[in-house]
Amino acid sequence: MKITKAVIPAAGLGTRMLPISKSVPKEMLPIDAKPAMQYLIEEAAESGITDVLIITAVGKECIEKHFTACPQYEKKLLESGKEELYEEIRSINDLANIYYLHQHETGGLGQAVRMAKNFVKDEPFAVIYGDDLVVSEKPATLQLCEVYEKYGKSVAGVKRVSKDLIGKYCSLKVDDIGNGVYGVSDMIEKPKPEEILSDLAILGRVVLEPAIFDILDRIPRGVGGELQLTDAMAVMARESGMFAYEFEGTRYDIGNKLSYLMANVECAVNNQEYGDEFKKYLREFVKNMK
Repeated sequence: MKITKAVIPAAGLGTRMLPISKSVPKEMLPIDAKPAMQYLIEEAAESGITDVLIITAVGKECIEKHFTACPQYEKKLLESGKEELYEEIRSINDLANIYYLHQHETGGLGQAVRMAKNFVKDEPFAVIYGDDLVVSEKPATLQLCEVYEKYGKSVAGVKRVSKDLIGKYCSLKVDDIGNGVYGVSDMIEKPKPEEILSDLAILGRVVLEPAIFDILDRIPRGVGGELQLTDAMAVMARESGMFAYEFEGTRYDIGNKLSYLMANVECAVNNQEYGDEFKKYLREFVKNMK
C-alpha cells in the first residue's frame, strides 16, 4: 500500500536551543535561508506524501503562517519584477495538504503520534521527527516507504550509534536480512549500558501501521514519565514483527546547537547559487584559523 500521509511532531519547547527558541520555534530556525520545517515538508512531498499533519503547540503559530498563502506579499513581489522569488514563495503553499493539531500538554513522542489517530484512520503512515533533518540524494522517508511497500510491515529508519551515545537514543534487537534491511524483534528506549541490544538506533524517521494506536492506548508511560513511541514499537516488534532500514544520508539533530550549525554548513555548501563561493570562503577560513 502506498504511503500518502505523514505526521510531524513539533510541539516540544526546544530548550536545548535556548535562548533563540524562547521566541522562535526550533522547527522554524533557518538552515541556509529556509526554515527547518520546510525541509521536512519538502522531503515528505518528494516521497509521495500528499497529506501532512503537524502536531504543534501554542506559540508556534509562525509554522502555519509560513505554509499559508500571503496575497499581499506575493502581489508586492510581482509588482517589483521578482518573478523567481514569487514562484519560490508560491511553491511553498503547494507542497502538500497541511493540517495542524495543537498538543496542549507535552507527554512524549508517543502522545503526539497518538493524537494523529483520526487523521491517519486505517492507513499506514510516516512519522518525520521534527528535530531531525536528513540530507540525502533520495529522501529518507521515501527510502522507508519503499521498504514498507516491499515487506508490508512497519519500518524504522536507523543508523549506527557509538556505545557512549546510544543511551541517549534507543537500541534495537535485529537480524540482518541484507541490503540495509533488518528484522526487528525488540527495542529499548534510552538503554543502560547493560541493556544495549545493538548499535542500531532509530534516528528521525519511521513508517507505521495503524495498529500502533491500539498499542499506544494500552501501554504505560515510560522514560521520563512520558508515553514513548519506542515502547509502542517494541510491543509491535515483539507481537507481530517489524523491520528497520539503515537509510542513506546524513542526519542532523536541529535541536542541538552544534549539529544545527553543521546542517547549515552542509546545506550552504550544496547550494547551487552560492555553494562554490561558500566552499572557497570555508577553505580560506580554515587555512587562516589559529
